[in-house]
Amino acid sequence: MNVRVPSWGWRFWVAACVAALVACSGVAPRTDSSDLLTASDETDTQKRARIRLELAGTYFSEGKTEIALDELKKSISIDPALFEAHNLRGLIYLRMNEYALAEEGFRQALVLNPKAATVQHNYGFLLCQQGRTAAAVEKFSAALANPVYNERAKTWMVQGLCQAKAGQLQAAETSLLNAYQLDPTNPVVAYNLASGLFQRAEYAQAQRYLGPLNSSQLANAESLWLGAKIAYKTGDAASLRALGQGLQQRFPSSKQSLWLERQSYHE
Repeated sequence: MNVRVPSWGWRFWVAACVAALVACSGVAPRTDSSDLLTASDETDTQKRARIRLELAGTYFSEGKTEIALDELKKSISIDPALFEAHNLRGLIYLRMNEYALAEEGFRQALVLNPKAATVQHNYGFLLCQQGRTAAAVEKFSAALANPVYNERAKTWMVQGLCQAKAGQLQAAETSLLNAYQLDPTNPVVAYNLASGLFQRAEYAQAQRYLGPLNSSQLANAESLWLGAKIAYKTGDAASLRALGQGLQQRFPSSKQSLWLERQSYHE
C-alpha cells in the first residue's frame, strides 16, 4: 500500500478537535465525589485558566501558532493541573516540529489524566511521525479501548496510515477498514483503501471505495487520477473519459492532468 494523504492533509485530523477542545479532551478528571468534573465544580482560578485555554485553542485553529502558545503559557501558569492545556501544548509543538517538547506536553497530560483518549491519539500520532510505530499503535490502542471515546474513526484512520507508512500493509488495511465502517465518507480512508487494492490489481474492489469519493465534492486530482487508472486497467473507456474530463476541468494545472495528457498511466 502506497500510503498517501492527498491535499486533504492528515495534520488536519490530529488537530480537528481543537475547535471544540473541551468537548473532545477525553475523559474528564473526577472530583472527590467521583463524579465527572463539570463547569460548576471549577474554581475561579480554573475558570480563568480554561478561558485562556479556549482562546489558545481558537488561535491554534486559525493557524496563529505563536499567539496560541503565548495564551497557553498563561493558562498553564494559572492552573498547571488542567490536562487539556498540556494536550494543546503537545499539539502546538507538534505543528512546530518540536517533537521533544510535544512529547513532554502529551506525557504531562497523561500524568494528569491517564484515561484521556484524545491525548493518547495525539501522542500516538507524534510517535508515528518519529517512526516509532509499535509505541504509536500502543497509544492508539489505549485510545480505542476507552469506552466513552467517540473519535474511533479518526484513530483507526491514523493508525492505518501509520502502519502503512511502516510497511505493515495487512495491519494497515485492517485499521483502515475499521475506520471506513465507522465513517465511510472520510476521503483519506477511502483513497488509501482504494490505492492499496489498486496495487494488488483488485480493481473492482478499489472502485467500490473510490467511486463515491470521486462523485463527491471531496474528489481531488489524486483521487480522480487513481479512478482514471482503474478505468484504463479495466478498459472502461466511458469512465476514463468522464474522469479525465473532470480532472482537466477542475485541476488543469495539476501533474495528474499532465500525466493524463501524456497517457502516462504508470504514474
